[in-house]
Amino acid sequence: MADSLGIRVGAVAMSGFYAQDLTKKNTYLELIDDCMDTMDKMGGTRVAFLPLGGCGNDWPSDKAKRKEIVRRLHQIGERAKARGKVIGIDTPLDARENLKLLKEIKSDGIAIFYKLQTAIDYGRDICRDMQTLGARNICAIHASNTDGRWLRNDSLIDLPAIRKTLDQMGWKGWLFVERSRDVNMVRNVKMNFGANVFYLREVFGRPVEAQVKLNSEGRDADYVNTILGRAQKATDELSLTYTLQGLNARNIIANRYFQLNDIYAERDSLAKTDRERANAIADSKLYRSHFAFDADLSLWLKPHEVERVKDVMTFDVVKVTYDAQCDMIPTLTDEEKTQILAWLKEARELAIDAESSKKKHEVFGKYKGRINNYLARRGYDLTKEREEWYKRVKARGGTL
Repeated sequence: MADSLGIRVGAVAMSGFYAQDLTKKNTYLELIDDCMDTMDKMGGTRVAFLPLGGCGNDWPSDKAKRKEIVRRLHQIGERAKARGKVIGIDTPLDARENLKLLKEIKSDGIAIFYKLQTAIDYGRDICRDMQTLGARNICAIHASNTDGRWLRNDSLIDLPAIRKTLDQMGWKGWLFVERSRDVNMVRNVKMNFGANVFYLREVFGRPVEAQVKLNSEGRDADYVNTILGRAQKATDELSLTYTLQGLNARNIIANRYFQLNDIYAERDSLAKTDRERANAIADSKLYRSHFAFDADLSLWLKPHEVERVKDVMTFDVVKVTYDAQCDMIPTLTDEEKTQILAWLKEARELAIDAESSKKKHEVFGKYKGRINNYLARRGYDLTKEREEWYKRVKARGGTL
């Protein structure tokens, strides 16, 4: 599957040793061989991560345990070296102590799988620690912290400084994102890891570039940033902002806002001399461009995602109004619900092209009136329905 998607595997982790003690696992060499066989099958991966968490926290000072860890890591390292591989370990030690440990192990098949979180937990200067350790002793880097916030928002990780340090060291290798999830959306895998990888690529010189050009040339920078923020609300909702797909969708949405602004600016200018002609030209341009917006989004988004973009751009009025109607009149038939939803979506199509939030709400207001007239013709006493609805909402502790 990895081959079919063009995915390269940077490292294999022997995660079982987070819980199992390396010094007490009699089959450790068999497990190492199994790991390296897997690395070969995964495209010849060179690095494996061997955590020492199962050994406890006292092994660096426990002479007997440390001696056994060193003995086993030497064996493991020589086995890995013979197969052209490196086993990376993460320890609680600082750079100088890690250098001493590596000297004790005496195998080029063992290196440090450097973990930013470990350095932060022990209050170390990451850049200085890595420089002391040296490029040849770092086989890979866990470029993340504990959960709480994204990398770009983490004041404890100065990623540009880390990149500069690694460049000065001449280090090359894989960066791995392990955690650094936003605590407010910890289960949103796509958003969290997408955001962190996006930032890593941004800092390390391989940024994700949209194929859809942002039509921002000649526009005020503050205005452009405001529009980008507005457009990003939609891609945030879809958990796509920090992806190529989301970047292109965001630019399409932002470009639509720019286009609407241009159409209405031209209308207002022409209206100074001929209001009727100005409105006709604006209506023509709105009509022609309206369907192009859907078509452009459909190149990057699925139909239900395009629907969600439209809802975000119109403040979720469709859902809020539809849910309110169904809650107010529990006896609505399926036919009536279908008609109400159809009219609200029709209103949304017009509201998307409106020039301001006020105008968007005015469009929905007209359709709400149409819905009320429709329900009245079908025999509903809306005043009575609303009064009863108010009582039910109040009884369950809500407000209207």
